[in-house]
This record gives sequence, structure tokens and C-alpha cells, in this order.
Amino acid sequence: MRSLSIKTDEEVEYLRQNNQLVAATLAYIATLIEPGVQTKVLDQCAEEFIRDHGAQPGFKGYEGFPYTLCVSVNDVVVHGFPSEYSLQEGDIVSVDCGTLMHGYYGDSAYTFGVGEISQENKDLLRVTRESLDLAIGSIKSGWRVGDIGATIQAYVEDNGYGIVREMVGHGLGRDMHEQPEVPNYGRRGHGKALTPNLVLCIEPMVTLGKRFIYVDRDGWTVRTTDRKNAAHFEKAVVISKDGAAEELTPYGEIVENLKKKGAWVS
Repeated sequence: MRSLSIKTDEEVEYLRQNNQLVAATLAYIATLIEPGVQTKVLDQCAEEFIRDHGAQPGFKGYEGFPYTLCVSVNDVVVHGFPSEYSLQEGDIVSVDCGTLMHGYYGDSAYTFGVGEISQENKDLLRVTRESLDLAIGSIKSGWRVGDIGATIQAYVEDNGYGIVREMVGHGLGRDMHEQPEVPNYGRRGHGKALTPNLVLCIEPMVTLGKRFIYVDRDGWTVRTTDRKNAAHFEKAVVISKDGAAEELTPYGEIVENLKKKGAWVS
């Protein structure tokens, strides 16, 4: 990872544009997610959408990753490969998307239910999404990275879920993964200070069972060791001059599109 990089206002605007496009791509993907749809189709449609809007897929080719999207179904936590797998009624699927435009990256994720999902999966998605929103909404002057992780960890574990520790959020800018790392666990008052114009990706990864994970033979796909389901939500934020966090990734259109199709919304 590159060293800590505080952004200029112009750079923040470029990052905002990228993450708005990522959110628009995820909103488009929301309209396509149905039982029977192959995950490789989602990937192909996302690449076309991103290129049609003047950007490049940020993930494709990044450190050798071969696809536009990370599509992670059920027990896959992150970095799942799009494939010929057809989504099944009751699946949950994390779609992680990146863009590259004006020399800067966008990076955000949303976990969707496929058709009618179980109450157990609804609760998992709800708590994961709430932990992200709680962390972002709580950020204030004087906070450090450890305060973000501690907020997420406490909420997730108090609700009886596991929080993945090996995979972390990160800074965002000209590189997809910049300093600081943003773990989803931590100690209050520890870690890098949240300085104005610092741009971060915050991304809780939450499991139904134990928090432990492993990587498949493909070198990318991360699964839970107990094969229980996992959920993942990610937003980019910028630390404002008053120390609060401003979201750069709008989920509004995603939620609106899910409601239009009668899908469950976390």
C-alpha cells in the first residue's frame, strides 16, 4: 500500500465521481439479480455499463484479478469469481465493484438477496448494513481508525455474529488500496488519526458463524471455514473539515431499484 495521502478538494471530487458511478453500476446490477441469472452475466453487464459511462473497470487486471466484479455467493466472504453459476432462490450475493476514471478509483459493495431469502439471512444483511451506517454516522473530530473498528465490532458481536479480521477497509485514491488500513475490529483511541480530506473505504464483513476464513485454490476466493454465510457492505467516505464523515457512495438508487422490483431491502 502507498503512504497516507490526504486529498485536495479536486481529488475528493474525482473520487466522488468514481464512487457515484460505482453506486450507479450496483443499482443497475440490482435490477438484474434474479434466480437463474449466471454471475458471469452480471460481470459482463457491469463492464459494459462502466465503459459506457467513460470509465474503466477498476478491478479488472488489478494485481491480476481477472474480472470487473467480485461476486461472492453465500459462504464466500469477498473476492468471488463470476462464473457460470446460476443464482438460486434464497442465495445472498455480495457484489463488489470498482472504477478507474480521471486517474482515481472508486470501490464499494452491496449484498443482495436473491428472490425470497430466509429470516436468518435477512438479519445477517441488516446487521452488517447497520454496522456500516453506525460507524460512518458516529465518526467525529478526534476519532482514529481504531474507533471505526471498535464501533463495528461491538455492534456485530453484540448481535451474535462474527466479524472477519483478516480482510480490512483501506484508504482510496490513485491506488485502489492506500493507507491507512481500516480493520473492522479495534481499540478506541488507537490507529491513524482521521484527518480532513482523508478518503476511506469502510467495509464490514460479517459471518453467521465463526469469524474464521480461508482462501480457495484460485488464490482469490475467500470463504468462511465453517461454510456459513457471510455479508459485506462497503462505502467510500471523506473526512470533512469538522471531523465527521461524508459518504461518497450513495446507496439511494440501489434501494430504490430493489423496492421497484419488490425485493427485500436491508
